[in-house]
Amino acid sequence: MVISKKDKERVLEAIRKGAIDAADLSFPNLIDAIILKMKREGIIELLEHAFLDKRSANKNIPFHILLTLAITAKMKLKTSLTDIPFAISNAETLSEIGWNIWDNKRGLKEGLMDEGTLRNIVKKYTVEELIQGYNTYVQEYVFPKKEIVPDIHILDCTELEVLLENSNYEGSEVVRDKDGMRRGYKMSTLRGITGDNGILEEIKIGSINVHDLELSREMVLKSKMLKFGDILINDRGFISRELMNQLKQKRGVDTYIPLKSNMEAYEQAVMIAKEENKWEAHPNKKRKRQEIAFVESLGSYWRSAKPEDDVQINGCVVHDTKTDEYFVIVTTDLGKTAKQIIKTYELRPEIEEDYRQIKDFWKIEDFKSTKYNFIAFHIVMVLIGYLFFQLYRDMEEGKRCEGKSLPVAAKKYVEEGPKSVIVYAGQYFGIFGFLEFIQLYASCNAEVKQRLDSILGKV
Repeated sequence: MVISKKDKERVLEAIRKGAIDAADLSFPNLIDAIILKMKREGIIELLEHAFLDKRSANKNIPFHILLTLAITAKMKLKTSLTDIPFAISNAETLSEIGWNIWDNKRGLKEGLMDEGTLRNIVKKYTVEELIQGYNTYVQEYVFPKKEIVPDIHILDCTELEVLLENSNYEGSEVVRDKDGMRRGYKMSTLRGITGDNGILEEIKIGSINVHDLELSREMVLKSKMLKFGDILINDRGFISRELMNQLKQKRGVDTYIPLKSNMEAYEQAVMIAKEENKWEAHPNKKRKRQEIAFVESLGSYWRSAKPEDDVQINGCVVHDTKTDEYFVIVTTDLGKTAKQIIKTYELRPEIEEDYRQIKDFWKIEDFKSTKYNFIAFHIVMVLIGYLFFQLYRDMEEGKRCEGKSLPVAAKKYVEEGPKSVIVYAGQYFGIFGFLEFIQLYASCNAEVKQRLDSILGKV
């Protein structure tokens, strides 16, 4: 692997001597366009403020460039476009960033972060430092830069599985439940709703056998993203009267959460809804067979160990008239109607879509190392790439990607601009317009022409 700096004159000199190492044709592509846009928005350089540069020597390469190249490789390796070159390959993006990683020995499918790649950098970081780096980058730099201030948040956890029989994965544990036996990790995420989109604004990872609530409790109680008047949407895995009380009383954050059917508050809510018989149509037109009812003052039916500290809760009862099933969503947000409660709670599945994409399309579980800090580095680089894609989709240039996953958007991306050729020589690369390259090719000796023939074959 070679880290190269842009220097056209040095590359021209190398070409004349027949001493080039590699060359490739530059095709405009979506991922490089995203990286270029992040660069122009001032997002790329902010990486250097969130992640401490622990290199002891050779700091002439900006640290944010190394991180950007790792992120770019992660984004490209998670697409089905097997003809995308390694790391950044678009001439305009390369020209503006000025650095690139290239490798003419490893295959694209082998991935960037294996046991040997960038080991001397990654091994200097703890898992906690890497995770904190992501959280700091999003919360203290990206959000203020883009003036993003979410007031609705979704809390959830997802499992990151590894091979069950491989006990070498550091920090991994085994869990056995109704879904079977699995080995791996668990990631807790706080997703901030931003317009029609959402961003994973805070993360935490632990072993797979840790309960969702225990993994997330401290993160939620201390999160800088939750402010007075905000809304937090949970699922049943986070049922905790104490947590609900603390969020409302100490931070002014309202919780929305579904009750379990074996809870007294659930039973009372359903009974009251039936007795009052004030059903109305579900606001979601796709749920025509469901009706909803508002039930207030359910707090006395769900008590904590310190009842005097319990805040009041209201609920929305959902009745599926076809199956005759009932669901109860409760909230500490006492000014909301049944329609408002259910509309807010129905934002929750969006985080499931995030999980589906980062697993199916971004291959976040495709770990190339069993070392815990290398695993954390992979997770963080993938999530920053996903962040870039989410930000890009909210920009004017990214409107064409709205509602699309990265692989679909990349396939439909329309190439714009002239083709260029990138030539590598040692620690340098040069970018040549295609006509300029043809003229240069004509003046080269047979050995150099042979190296460049593969590029011409791509046209």
